[in-house]
Amino acid sequence: MSWIMQLVIALFLLVGAVVALIGSWGLAKLPDFYTRLHGPTKASTLGVGCTLIGSLLFFSHQQDGVSVQEALVTIFLFATAPVSAHMMGKAALRRRLRGVAGTRNMPKE
Repeated sequence: MSWIMQLVIALFLLVGAVVALIGSWGLAKLPDFYTRLHGPTKASTLGVGCTLIGSLLFFSHQQDGVSVQEALVTIFLFATAPVSAHMMGKAALRRRLRGVAGTRNMPKE
């Protein structure tokens, strides 16, 4: 494997790990459900997506063909994570969960 390919794979894995760390920090530290929902959504889409793309590149290079498992997981992740976050946000609005002061477009009590 060339050093350029190793560098690209390492960058994808590093970016994925950093984004996942920031997303988990956001889940722990942000004040309400609506802002907490943002951190894990970005972490799952970008963080796990970068990690999967790095894994896809590595195993595709090792097997001399596209790694179908990683490609399918990446496609399904990018398709389902934003939709599930949107549905959780809509359910929270329907249940009239309170947000932090100053949040726009909150449901009336």
